[in-house]
Amino acid sequence: MDILIILIKIAVVLVAFLTTVAYVVLLERRLAAGIQNRIGPNRVGWQGVLQPLADVVKLVMKEDIVPVNANRFLHDFAPIISIIAALVTFAVIPFGNTIELFGQQIKLQIASVNIGVLFILAFASLGVYGVTLSGWSSNNKYSLLGGLRAAAQMISYELSMGLSIIGIIMIAGTLELDKIVAAQHGWMWNCILQPIGFITFVVAAFAETNRTPFDLPEAEQELVAGYHTEYTGLKFGLFYLAEYANMLTSSALITTLYLGGWQIPYAETFGIEPFWLSVFQVMAFCVKTILVVVFFIVIRWTIPRFRYDQLMKLGWKVMLPLSVLNILLTGLVLLFLN
Repeated sequence: MDILIILIKIAVVLVAFLTTVAYVVLLERRLAAGIQNRIGPNRVGWQGVLQPLADVVKLVMKEDIVPVNANRFLHDFAPIISIIAALVTFAVIPFGNTIELFGQQIKLQIASVNIGVLFILAFASLGVYGVTLSGWSSNNKYSLLGGLRAAAQMISYELSMGLSIIGIIMIAGTLELDKIVAAQHGWMWNCILQPIGFITFVVAAFAETNRTPFDLPEAEQELVAGYHTEYTGLKFGLFYLAEYANMLTSSALITTLYLGGWQIPYAETFGIEPFWLSVFQVMAFCVKTILVVVFFIVIRWTIPRFRYDQLMKLGWKVMLPLSVLNILLTGLVLLFLN
C-alpha cells in the first residue's frame, strides 16, 4: 500500500509540475508582453491558453540537427541530465502537511528524507554537468564559452547559496524540509528571522537558474545562444523545459525555506476541518510559489544583464562575505538567547 501511495504521489506531482512549467512559459510571455507594451501570444485557444501545447508539438516535429564533429553521445545525453536534475530536486519539497484520504494519512511530500537540504544542494549542482557537457560536446566555440561560464557561475553562487541556508539549519536544528516548514509557525518565517540569508539565497537562486541578470551562459548578443547554440527540436525543448523547471523548483524552495512553506499563520485556530485545512495549505504553498515565479519573471524583463566581471565580483566579494556574516550573526543571536 505504501508503495502504491508513493507511485500515485509521483504521478500526480509529475503531471501537475510539468503542466505548471508549461504554463509558466505562457505566463512569462504574457507578462513580458505587458511590460513591453505589446500583445503577446493570444491566438491558440482562448487568450492563448493552448499555446504551450502548440509549442510542444512544434518542438517535437522539428528536425534534430547534430554537428558533424560533435560528440554524439554527450550531445544527446546533456539535456537529459539537465531535465532529470530539475525534476528530481522537487521530490523532497513538502507542498502540504498531511491529508486523510480513504482512511489513509498521506504526507504531502514525495520523499521525506532526513537530509533534505543536502539532497537539494546535491542535485542542484548536477545540473551544471548538463550545461557544461552540452557546450563541450557541440564542438562550437560559442557553446563551449557558454558551458564554461555556467560552470564558473554555478560554483561561485552555490557556495553562497549553501552558506545562506546554514542560518536556517541553526534555527530549526534539522535538515528535514518538512520540519523547517513546521518551525516557521505563525509569522516566524525565515525571511523575517534571516533577512540577509533570504536576500543572498534569492540572488544565488537567480544565478543558479541562469536567469537575467545572470544569463551569461546564453548571452545572445555575445554567444549567439551559448551552450545550446547547436541544439534543435526536442533536445532544445528539454533545455528550455529544464530552465523553467529549475525556476519553479527554486521558487518552491524559496517558499519552503523562507516564506513559511504551506503554513497559513494561525490557521489551526480558525476551527477549519482537517481535510479542508490541508487543501488550503496546499493552495497557500502554490500561491506563494507562483508569486515568487512572477518575481523571477518581472526581474528578467526589468534589469539588464551583468558583465562577466561584475558577475564574479558580486559572487565572491559581496555574496560570500554576506553569507559568512549571516552565519556569525545568527550564532551570536542564538548564543545570546540561550
